[in-house]
Amino acid sequence: MILPIIAYGDTVLRKKATDIDKDYPNLDQLIANMFDTMYNASGVGLAAPQIGLPIRLFVIDATPFADDEDLSEEDKAVLKGLKKVFINAKVINEEGDEWAFNEGCLSIPDIREDIFRHEFVEIEYLDEKFEKHREKFSGLSARVIQHEYDHIEGILFTDKLSSLKKRLIKGKLNNISKGNIKINYRMRFPEIKKSR
Repeated sequence: MILPIIAYGDTVLRKKATDIDKDYPNLDQLIANMFDTMYNASGVGLAAPQIGLPIRLFVIDATPFADDEDLSEEDKAVLKGLKKVFINAKVINEEGDEWAFNEGCLSIPDIREDIFRHEFVEIEYLDEKFEKHREKFSGLSARVIQHEYDHIEGILFTDKLSSLKKRLIKGKLNNISKGNIKINYRMRFPEIKKSR
């Protein structure tokens, strides 16, 4: 089932998410719905807060990046098979040179900015069977994971922009939070408080 994606401005996107256990209700269905929702919006990652749930869960499928002609065959192969579920993830280490890449976010449509992130990330997480993993990722795969991990920490990619860039996109962000945007996937916008 395709779920509405929570738009910028909703408080759930700013909460630090909480761990879940294997008895979390309908977890298999939730994970399937998250993949359906992500694919429907042409995304490569989706975190539970983006569908309104402040829990430490995100899914990724970096396969679309495997078509990038500038990548090595080895990098393409890694990205092509990188479809994963991350539950109760914890970043152990980030290292390597920071490099810029033009990022976007399904909760912040039509805004793309160059964001600097570390080249490598080591992360500990549980998969959908609640089996524990500790893995190191690099390049674009690390970036996708770091972006989604930020969501479960209540951080958005726009938080990493300079003060000047933030001022330049403030109007666009306000329009997104008010629902004044054309998109081709379902979204849920924050309730706008009316002054009396």
